[in-house]
Amino acid sequence: MSNPKNMDEKNQATQAPPPISKADPGVPPPIMDTSFVKRQWLDVPYAHQSETQKMDIFLPDEGDGPFPIIFVIHGGAWKICDKRDEQLMPMLKGIYRGYAVVSINYRLSQEAIFPAQIFDCKSALRFIKARAQDYHLDKTRMALWGGSAGAHLAALLATSEGVKELEDLSTGNEQEDTLVRAVVDWFGPTYSFLEMDPMLAETGNGPSDHSLPESPESCLLGAQITTIPELVWKASPAAYVNPDVPHFLIQHGYHDPVVPVQQSIKFAAALEQAAGKEKVHLDVFENHIMHADPYFESDANLEVVYAFLDKHLKR
Repeated sequence: MSNPKNMDEKNQATQAPPPISKADPGVPPPIMDTSFVKRQWLDVPYAHQSETQKMDIFLPDEGDGPFPIIFVIHGGAWKICDKRDEQLMPMLKGIYRGYAVVSINYRLSQEAIFPAQIFDCKSALRFIKARAQDYHLDKTRMALWGGSAGAHLAALLATSEGVKELEDLSTGNEQEDTLVRAVVDWFGPTYSFLEMDPMLAETGNGPSDHSLPESPESCLLGAQITTIPELVWKASPAAYVNPDVPHFLIQHGYHDPVVPVQQSIKFAAALEQAAGKEKVHLDVFENHIMHADPYFESDANLEVVYAFLDKHLKR
């Protein structure tokens, strides 16, 4: 196996602007030191429209592969965070379980509005499929995993295979599809942005500020979401559910004050109606489990997640 190039590891977390709403994530987590991974390629370009369009690839320490793939899409309200920040840690543990881990950056909302983000996710996925042999990967065994905004993009990617309006084939590798076997969706806004404030009002879990002009959702779509209902639905994974969606593991805290739990409940119901009960497993956690709560990364919960991945990628 050729030695991967450890490219510039001096990436620094971009300083976030001051939070503009209570739904905003604030300061991003620090960048991880991934030097403990023996085989890695960092900052691999998957397209050339932006410096942002890069990915990191991590392999298990031993074996020639081809390895099943965990494809990671980071969260951060579509406006901050990085493919190599501390959000990656639970996914990166997959290298000790026989998985390759691919983590991507995508254009954030300050640089480009929707659908640039899903264009980038699909471009990255097609790139890694086209180059799978070079990196000792099995492109037929892939799962998506994201939290919050990353879960939204993962779910949208998984449900919208073949939707031309959400593809930019000019980035190349158009011969590849964007099909995957499974999705891990952690507390994503996967139903409708327009329903987030009424849902939070119903539970009383958090402030109802997602419909403001400066909310992360409005910044993503380029206008106050209440003025663009058709675009809001176009950005919803629920708009594209179909019988051929991959298997979903959806996990959400009941007391989430940022993304209301009803987003996952309604999305899971839509998946079940379109594809059947066997395609979706929903865990709603009580006991005051919050948004991005440490419980999601606990050993106990990761056993559940990796059992799901093993079932769909290793059998």
